[in-house]
Amino acid sequence: MDLFTLDNLFTLAMLVLLQAVLGFDNLLYISLESKRAPAESQATVRRLGIGIAVALRIGMLFLLMSLIDSFQQPLFSIDLGNALQCEFNLHALIVLLGGVLIIYTATKEVLHMMTLEEDEHHGKKPASAAGVILWIVLMNAVFSVDSILSAMALTDVFLVMATAIMIGGALMIWLADRVSEFLHKNRMYEVLGLFILFVVGIMLLGEGGHLAHLELAGYPIHPMSKATFYFVIGVLVLTDIVQTRYKKKLLLRKQALLAQRGPAATASIPTG
Repeated sequence: MDLFTLDNLFTLAMLVLLQAVLGFDNLLYISLESKRAPAESQATVRRLGIGIAVALRIGMLFLLMSLIDSFQQPLFSIDLGNALQCEFNLHALIVLLGGVLIIYTATKEVLHMMTLEEDEHHGKKPASAAGVILWIVLMNAVFSVDSILSAMALTDVFLVMATAIMIGGALMIWLADRVSEFLHKNRMYEVLGLFILFVVGIMLLGEGGHLAHLELAGYPIHPMSKATFYFVIGVLVLTDIVQTRYKKKLLLRKQALLAQRGPAATASIPTG
């Protein structure tokens, strides 16, 4: 089959755009997770992790195209009356596990930030590069499921989907260092990034619960729409920008007031 038909090229462009949109949270996770590796290995960890994940994603694409029916087949169900009802398949289990792992990672890093001074005193040992790469690859597999299924809804041409995955992986490798460098220079945005990841975890839990037809106390679990997700992210970013600018204005006003009282008072302003 000829890849370079007008229909295939248009579909390829749509799939690359889809990979870019759905890959935002994945890229953020990779940038934050790679910080756990030794400083001299972080760039290599990001590139290797994404490269291995792209190869795995293409393998998953081939597997899903071959076993899509069994992938959606129910594995087991739970019926506790009105208290709890659900029917799990492999897709639902993968998405739910991914949501739990992302929330765990975000919570752990937020707690680490709250004890940052204590950790710096005792010299926290970085994680091994191989371990970080493994986590990046595993989480990329979780993020891949929805993007692959979305791609399969647009086309059934394996070569088109595989090409889009490789282009998306190349873009992620190119952007990963830039995102990590931005977070390193603007440490306050790391907290924002972690809370965005937390929202991603909640979104995955909702998606997994919906796929499992989960009902709690008679209420079905509905997935968070992408529009709602990006609206929440926009509110978080806007709140962070406003708060940062407000704090800067307060600090400048305090400096101006203390400057009127003399150099000794100005020197007493805390810088932390």
